[in-house]
Amino acid sequence: MLLGTVLLWALNVTVTKFMFEHAWRPLSYGTIRYAGAILVFWIYTWWRERSFRVARSDFWLVGLAGLFLFANQVCFVYGVKLATASTVALLLGATPVFMGLIAVTLRLEQLQPTFWVGAGVTFAGVALIALASGDSVSGSLTGTLLAVVTAFTWACYSTSIAPLMRRYSPFRISSLVLTIGWIPLAVVGAHQVGEQTFHFGPLVWIAFVYAVLGPLFLTNILWFTAIDRVGASRAALFGNLQPFFSVFFALILLGESLHTMEIAGGVLIFAGIALERIWRRPVSEETPLD
Repeated sequence: MLLGTVLLWALNVTVTKFMFEHAWRPLSYGTIRYAGAILVFWIYTWWRERSFRVARSDFWLVGLAGLFLFANQVCFVYGVKLATASTVALLLGATPVFMGLIAVTLRLEQLQPTFWVGAGVTFAGVALIALASGDSVSGSLTGTLLAVVTAFTWACYSTSIAPLMRRYSPFRISSLVLTIGWIPLAVVGAHQVGEQTFHFGPLVWIAFVYAVLGPLFLTNILWFTAIDRVGASRAALFGNLQPFFSVFFALILLGESLHTMEIAGGVLIFAGIALERIWRRPVSEETPLD
């Protein structure tokens, strides 16, 4: 289940780029895709739990997570639109380090000094990829920067949603958070939705159905079921494979290529992730996330 989840997530970047190469507009794609996912989540959650209730004291966390998800989706679609899928995939590998930095900033964890070695190595890799963005192979610098912000906003979203996941099912929270994040997305994407044409071939529609059901819906079931069986630590190790598979799919399915500096940057990012995972040991376990 963990491997299946990682593969579904990894393929999503390539599928998104494929969509934009076949006349989907970025905000139109994000708006309609999330609307489909919300519908599926609401039906499934009601069938499973018969309730969407959360405590009033948790409303602000649900709203905050929704806003982070909105920002993440806007940055993601335009990052993939402007840069190559492989570049975006590499930069998303920096997400665990961003999560560590957020945890330190909010005093959720006290990390050993060696954590900063991993963080420094990771950001050195990010810098190399950004420098390579001026090359025609690696794509737009704007797309590269948006991919970095995508990793950061996903780390913010993951941090804000973590306390909710301890009190409610992932399906209930996903139903609510996706809906809240979709509302501003639909507002800013309304113009593109109105101008969007839908004369696509069968392969594009198959890919779109995958983009709704695979990385947004099915992964929630697989991921959280697997975590319940094998634990979060082992799941996190599998999650670190996602950027590798994402790059693989982009190179094979889209025929992309990597600049030498991007390859070097990717190696540094993966090395930084490894160091972050090895040395990210809280000094004190007393402070809960929520």
